[in-house]
This record gives sequence, C-alpha cells and structure tokens, in this order.
Amino acid sequence: MAPFLEPNLKEVLVAPKTKLLLSILLTTLIAAGIVIKLKTHPPQTPTIQTIKSQDYDQLASRPDVFVLDVHIPEQPHLPQTNAFIPYNQLTQNLDKLPQNKNTPILVYCRSGSMSRQAAQTLAKLGYTQIYDLEGGARAYYETHTAVILSPSTYDFGRVRYGDIPTTTFTLTNNTPNPLSLTRISTSCSCTQAKAEKTQLDPHESTKIIVSFNPAIHKDDTDLGNLTRTIYIETNNPNFPQLTVTITAFVYKSNP
Repeated sequence: MAPFLEPNLKEVLVAPKTKLLLSILLTTLIAAGIVIKLKTHPPQTPTIQTIKSQDYDQLASRPDVFVLDVHIPEQPHLPQTNAFIPYNQLTQNLDKLPQNKNTPILVYCRSGSMSRQAAQTLAKLGYTQIYDLEGGARAYYETHTAVILSPSTYDFGRVRYGDIPTTTFTLTNNTPNPLSLTRISTSCSCTQAKAEKTQLDPHESTKIIVSFNPAIHKDDTDLGNLTRTIYIETNNPNFPQLTVTITAFVYKSNP
C-alpha cells in the first residue's frame, strides 16, 4: 500500500510550502507594484521659468493659464490679465488664486523685481508651473507697440432665436500716444457693439461690449451657422481699423 500512499503524502507535505511560496511571491509583486507606481508617478515639484516679452501673448492666450499682475501700486494691466494681487499680499488673497495648484500661472510686474518675489511665494504655496515675465510690463510695451483687440473671435455656441447673448472684447492701446476710437460698426444690425471708453491714454485698455440679437429681422435670415464682424476705427494711422468676429448657431425652439 505504501507506493499508493507516498504521492498523497508528498502532496500534503508540498502544499503548505507552495502556499507559502505563493504568498511570498504575491507580497513581493504587490511591493514591487507600489515601488513602480511611486517611480512612474512622482510628485510634481514647483518650477519657475522666465519668459521673454515676445512670448507673452502666446502663453497668456492659453485658456488654462492664469495671468497675474502683482505690481504695486496697481498699473494698467497687460492683455489677458486674470487678476491683480500685490506681490507681498499673495498669502492673504488665496481665494483669488486658482484652487488647482497645477494651474500654470504667468506673473508679471512693471520691471520684473516684484514678480520674481511673487514667483518664489507662489512656489512656496505649492503651485507647480510658474512663468515670470522678464522685464515686466515695460519690456512688453517695448516689443508690442500696437493697438490690440482680443480675443480675435468669440463663439456663442448654440443661441435660441429670441435670446440676446453678450460678450466683451478688450482693446488695448499699447502705444506711447493717446488713442481715439473714432467709429464702431458691425456687419449686421443683429450685432451691436459699444466701447466703455473712446479715449485711451498710452497703455490703457477698454472693454468692447458686443450683443447679438438674431431675431431683430423678425424672419429666418438669422438661423443656422452665422458669423458677424465688428469694426473699430481709430485715429492711429498705423492701426486705422481693427476687427473681431462672433460666431453662433441660431435655432428656433419647437412650438
């Protein structure tokens, strides 16, 4: 009978060892998995990058970038600025900063000294992507002598016939001379545009408020995909006319 019992006895003796080995192997794999996860997903550390004034517009126009002016006293803000917080009051104004610490922040002042200090403070607060404008607003003005109207276009998306949505554009006089807005017109009577100010000092900005009423003609001519243009004329011979557009898809509700 012994030859028949020996294999069963071996199975009994080997099974606990096998279970132990499997347990050790599983524990090792789990530990290795944790190690691999830590290596492939390292915590982000703050980085501060200095950017040239020529690169400001491209970076500031990104929808994910938060643009912050920290100069005191408060100065005319550069285009696309989201907030003004004095460089030495950042920790007291956390509610004005992005809640997501991975949000890219572009910070500037007048000449660059205050923004450097602000960038260090933002890094200490845990923000991971910080861009510091080298030379500040002064450098920007030196390389951007222009009258700027931004954004270049705005999409209202779906607009129900009878609704009148509005939006705003920003016109900035980035020249050393005063600027007059001599005329504002649109490509269609369904679109109205008005400037908050028509006389701008050097480096001053104003809002252009635009409203869109597709039902003004009281027919179906303003249905479907539409594009309308706003024209702004100035007394600056180098920038006599600026244009922006609005787009929309106009529909009628079911009766």
